[in-house]
Amino acid sequence: MSEAADTPDRLDPLVWRTVAVVVLGPLMTQMDATIVGVSLSSIGQALHAPIVTVQWVIGGYLLALALMLPLNGWLVDRFGAKTLYLACFSAFTLASLLCGAARSIDGLIAARLLQGLSGGLLAPMAQMMVARVAGRHMARVIGFMAMPVLLAPILGPSIAGLIVAHAGWRWLFYVNLPLGILGLVLAALLLPRDAPAAERRRFDALGFLLISPALVSLLYGLDRARQPAGLLSLAAGLLLMTGFVLHALRSKDRALVDVRLFGNRIFRSATVALFLSNGVAFAGQMLLPLFLIVGWRFSPSQAGWTLAAQGLGMLCVYPATGSLTARFGCRSVSAGGALLGVLATLPMLWMSLSGFSMALMTGALFLRGAAQGAIGVPALSASYAAVPRETIPIATTASNIAQRLGGPVATTVLALLVASGQAAHPGSGPRAFTLPLLAMLALQSVLFCVASTLPIRLPPSSR
Repeated sequence: MSEAADTPDRLDPLVWRTVAVVVLGPLMTQMDATIVGVSLSSIGQALHAPIVTVQWVIGGYLLALALMLPLNGWLVDRFGAKTLYLACFSAFTLASLLCGAARSIDGLIAARLLQGLSGGLLAPMAQMMVARVAGRHMARVIGFMAMPVLLAPILGPSIAGLIVAHAGWRWLFYVNLPLGILGLVLAALLLPRDAPAAERRRFDALGFLLISPALVSLLYGLDRARQPAGLLSLAAGLLLMTGFVLHALRSKDRALVDVRLFGNRIFRSATVALFLSNGVAFAGQMLLPLFLIVGWRFSPSQAGWTLAAQGLGMLCVYPATGSLTARFGCRSVSAGGALLGVLATLPMLWMSLSGFSMALMTGALFLRGAAQGAIGVPALSASYAAVPRETIPIATTASNIAQRLGGPVATTVLALLVASGQAAHPGSGPRAFTLPLLAMLALQSVLFCVASTLPIRLPPSSR
């Protein structure tokens, strides 16, 4: 990394060049997930498959993604970040072509598995490559790095509707091809070349055989926690994860994921904050549309327009988060965002008991989006600044695993509470959401407490 990247006044152009190139990877994967998610019924009708089978177009992708995350650090050490990024981007683009060309639901699911195996590494790879060149200035650039990815959930449903209406579902995947080719050319020409690690770690086969099935079992079990098979899968996942932790403690730096990183107080607090932040975000994506549609009888289109206030709030805050973090510190910005999330939930809780106000709901959603935009950047910056440069690939893997699990854990818990509320208050509309909203409030309160333990300022960089 050049010395200019560590000067307080300006960033090396290499940093912005790297951001501009690697952001295409997570943008493609996020846009792909959003487009496919709202188009499952069209795909099912075209391929004559029931929704129970079609949902594996998404479920299979998530399972494959979880399977590959633990390999991130080892693969970077062995092949180098740029080589691995190019390989993953190429495979994701090829898998998009295979998805569009699939003639059966089985073929489509198989192609989506390949997308998960390759695309699952693109987001952590993007974070890691930017962290390597940005150093202690990570907070200044990550807010801008996330902007295109934040736009994907807003634009995705509209784009999907236009594509399905005018070109057919196959073009949901073919649209990735020009972006993929452009991204490969830019990455090959502009990304800094790095060499594989001088001392390659041996592949931790036992660790991989423990943690990858553990993650798959946990995600599958959480998704089906109300079924006996789901509970059995959850128990198996917990048992395998316990086995991995014991194995990793014995293996130390030879483990696939060095769990000793969590002995670092700053890294541990930041990772827990990211876990809870992702949980709040994904649980809200499930709970709030139901609150409007089931609780207050909104149409899906009305709910979509109302929920856009949340995305707008996030877009307004995210670009400034790096500057705010540099000025006020990690703890103030992240804890302030968490506290704002608590305050934004209170009006929704009141409406579940009293009456609906569009102005109050829109304002609360805007504040919730702003709160969500303020939490992640300081926590992520603190987690990277807390570890030595050579451990960034392993730290990225550990952090991303924690983040990925936050969503399904919180979503499953709130989904169970929604079902319980509807059973306890049949036909009562919004009152059935009082308990889930209380749980959301509790989750955000815990997030505030954890964010309050982040460092006031980033620790001195060891890079």
